[in-house]
Amino acid sequence: MEIPFRSSGRASLGVEWELQLVDRETRELAPGAVEILEALRPDGAEEHPKAKHELLQSTVEIITGVCTTVREAKADLAGTLAEVVAQADRRGLGLLCAGTHPFTDWQTQEISPKERYRELVERMQWLARRLQIFGVHVHVGVRAPEKVIPIVNALCQYVPHFLALSSSSPFWVGCDTGLASARTKIFEGMPTAGLPFQLDDWDEFEEYMETLISTRSIESVREVWWDIRPHPDFGTVELRICDGLPTLDEVGAVAALAQCLVEQFDTQLDRGYTLPRPEEWVVRENKWRATRYGLDAEIIVDEHYVVRPVRDAITELVEELMPTAKRLHCEAELSDVLRILEVGASYQRQRAVALAHDGGLAPVVDGLLAELRDGLPTSGPAGRPDGPVPGPAECAGGHAA
Repeated sequence: MEIPFRSSGRASLGVEWELQLVDRETRELAPGAVEILEALRPDGAEEHPKAKHELLQSTVEIITGVCTTVREAKADLAGTLAEVVAQADRRGLGLLCAGTHPFTDWQTQEISPKERYRELVERMQWLARRLQIFGVHVHVGVRAPEKVIPIVNALCQYVPHFLALSSSSPFWVGCDTGLASARTKIFEGMPTAGLPFQLDDWDEFEEYMETLISTRSIESVREVWWDIRPHPDFGTVELRICDGLPTLDEVGAVAALAQCLVEQFDTQLDRGYTLPRPEEWVVRENKWRATRYGLDAEIIVDEHYVVRPVRDAITELVEELMPTAKRLHCEAELSDVLRILEVGASYQRQRAVALAHDGGLAPVVDGLLAELRDGLPTSGPAGRPDGPVPGPAECAGGHAA
């Protein structure tokens, strides 16, 4: 099976941002995407070019066009966001982003009226119906198909870095899960989600996809939801590992990190280097550590199994990538990675709000609404907030919002 890879311009960039619609009074997730997207649809067009449906009617996904710089991508997202916010306001709805909603029960959600989503739910049943989760996806252009698989393999080393920075889903249906990213474990329930297989080349990727399609496991390559995957139609490597990010500042930070890493790997391949290919079990263990502990994780960093705080690894990576960032004109956005380390990732900020309100989760929603509006806070809980993490018995009963 031949899968053409439509090579992209070097380090071109695209970003997808999944946003939650919430009722401003109840703070629950609320359907509204159908009406909002219809209101935004240009005359004569089937849909808005940069605002899309997702699985749930309480979600609007906004996407960029093909961008050259992170600054351009942020401006593109901001323009579409303003359009969606205006329509949501008219309907009493607010917009926020996090990997999960703190307390809405997934069983209350309505599926979007698109055939592909109905088919997905029919095929996957409970696994699909509970996908009340939200993420940020970053596409970075790759110039040749023979480069794609080596770059995907090499990027797996940085799964814990991206996940720790973006973790924003400590709560699920009203309880503190004890995880930094509950979204990660929920999404891993899908049979073609999770870490990518360590493949040797594009031919092996085509062989794998042929196996899935010919055996009717999937209908198209789009249904392989790896954390990092090739996107043949766009000519990109797509990083899907990140939880939903509450602020445009954080979206820009992870986009800059992704763009710089892919550009560095692309350049190294041009110079004849062999890219690193981390052991699969190490990648899996590091992903779990970031899922559980976020920025407090200690990860395995080399073939000698040396363990280091992920914070130190991220700081060192930013320093290493800064010359590349200067060439790509994203130094400011890459520096925002360090701002996240200073103020805390979203899962830490959310927990701090809940602890300050005796475990109440409605104020967490209010905080997320404010962050989308105002940007990354200037201060916050750089470490894990003090206070107990609810145990299984408390989670079973949930918490009142």
